Amino acid sequence: MKKIFLIVLGSMNFMLIDAQKHEFLNPPKFNDADLSKTKSTLDENAPAEILYKSLHFMVDHSTGWLHKKYFYRVKIYNKDKAEDWLNLEVPLYQSGSDVETLNKVKAFTYNLENGVTVPTKVEKNSKFKSKESKYVTITKLAFPNVKDGSVLEYQYEVISPFLFSIPEILIESDTPSLYTEYVLENPLNIAYNINYTGSVTPKYRVVEEKNLYGTQYKTYRFGYENLKGFKTEKFVKNDRNYRTKISAELNSTNFRELKLYSSSWEQIKERLYQNEDFGGELKKTRLAKENLPAGVSSLNSDIEKADAVFKYVQNTFTWNKDRGIYTEQGLKKLVETKTGNAAEINLLLIAMLREAGIKADPILISTVSNGLINLASPNVSNMNFVIAAIKVDDEYHLYDATSKQSSMDQLPPRDWNEYGILLSKDKVQQLSMINAKPSFTYLTANAKINENGSISGTYSDKDTGSFAMYAKENYDDNTDKYKKQYKENFAIDFTNIDSKVLNNGDFESTMNFSSDNLIDRIGKKMIINPMLFLNKNSNEFDQVEARKYTIDFISPYTKVKKIILEIPEGYAVEELPKSKKIVTEDKEIEYSYSVEQKGNTLEITSTTKVTSADYPKEYYSAFKQIWGVASKQENQVISLIKK
Repeated sequence: MKKIFLIVLGSMNFMLIDAQKHEFLNPPKFNDADLSKTKSTLDENAPAEILYKSLHFMVDHSTGWLHKKYFYRVKIYNKDKAEDWLNLEVPLYQSGSDVETLNKVKAFTYNLENGVTVPTKVEKNSKFKSKESKYVTITKLAFPNVKDGSVLEYQYEVISPFLFSIPEILIESDTPSLYTEYVLENPLNIAYNINYTGSVTPKYRVVEEKNLYGTQYKTYRFGYENLKGFKTEKFVKNDRNYRTKISAELNSTNFRELKLYSSSWEQIKERLYQNEDFGGELKKTRLAKENLPAGVSSLNSDIEKADAVFKYVQNTFTWNKDRGIYTEQGLKKLVETKTGNAAEINLLLIAMLREAGIKADPILISTVSNGLINLASPNVSNMNFVIAAIKVDDEYHLYDATSKQSSMDQLPPRDWNEYGILLSKDKVQQLSMINAKPSFTYLTANAKINENGSISGTYSDKDTGSFAMYAKENYDDNTDKYKKQYKENFAIDFTNIDSKVLNNGDFESTMNFSSDNLIDRIGKKMIINPMLFLNKNSNEFDQVEARKYTIDFISPYTKVKKIILEIPEGYAVEELPKSKKIVTEDKEIEYSYSVEQKGNTLEITSTTKVTSADYPKEYYSAFKQIWGVASKQENQVISLIKK
């Protein structure tokens, strides 16, 4: 099936537009009237609104350092729904002796008290730092005295030795913005490629060469007014891919001689294989040989050997949840502690696969939450994860040993993000990262209708493949919250909830349940939906506006709901619900519903089958129609008549 990708990434050259009448980098004075505003003019339901947002990036020609300046002024309408704005986090990067520094932090909370504007300063002692990884430290601060109606204002500067990549800036955010500007200034002997993604065009736009800071600079200035909050759609893996955003990557420097930095994937591969935290680790063949599981060499096929090595690494080493393509502690430390980051675990896997005589290479990927790879502008900063690939009989197979439930070509949901970059020793190539293996969900209820009109029984929720890994991640993140979802989603009294990974990697939750609210009594009749609490009571494809984006799922899937319902003695079913089957012409989407009676037992089965991991937006109407049929079928009721 042809897939449609809606994002176009790349470098964009902007025409020079006369915007001299508009002033950039000139924040307006604080306006007391902003404190009296009760709702956004762009979206009356917005919990917050950006009054002014300025992102200014400047390379200092005298020092060669990058200055990153941020200024925000934000109106809070509903504090409880604007939590993202109540705290500020500033990541600072370091690599060896090169360290970013944070300067000129000013932050205030403004409130209107008895008609007077009262500022509350964020004091230095409210800031604290946390070490996120070997390369990142985050400085955090919280705004004090925030109320509905407050205005938050903050500005800060980060001075950085890292010129290669200017941070990616979201122009379209969830919060509406009255004004947003992006400014990049670089001396003429330092050039950048500008990557502009999205559909929003700036109202004010200037690209020119001019004298700044005592020398000639190239400047890019984009200003936006009245940006509404970005509206996402259901079934989108990462809506950041569709938002308007800007980033910049170093193209060249020309001090005494011209030096080009615009990379090809081949150049990136060469640099990575020379890097001690990547290629240097893959050279540790002795370490790989010493840890190779016994008996691997005697196995018959490369697939068997690869599976044996993979299972050893998967079961022996535990991922510490740190992503990245470089090792932090190194493979030797990983072997000692049995815990490491993604690069350490999967690079060790690759080294051991090679030692076993298998053609194995790393694949660089950007995980779903990190956004799509910019294929048009190769840059290692786009990547945040490394997995393993083997080649057997001219076919590639993928492994990720960070997940205890993964297997060959069965990767965690985070890994499937359109493309990966394979870095083999002899060449570089793009590999498709579309999840083709189906996942299954089995929802099974064995229930009995009691004489008093109550219902009791057992319930099982079992997931396979990518769904199982996704469920396990949610379970690990917050076990109590995961178990609580059953009561919250179904409003049923569940007890003895037991969730676990099965031997084959499936994830299953079993429990007992009871309810007094599933049956209506009318005289001698009992009225009940035989789907119990598993009916589809709404159409998730309920979007009124035309679909804009690709319809994303974690994987192709089949979802089976099966209810085995025992009818009490002395009752008969007045009429069985009607069965139904609907399928698209290309057999991509299928739904069926059936009811069968066997003595005093009803068996109700609902099956939904989706054969691809994603679909073009043109499929939206088909999903809407089929989900509507499913909702109608699953809300049929039966009458039980007392004999």
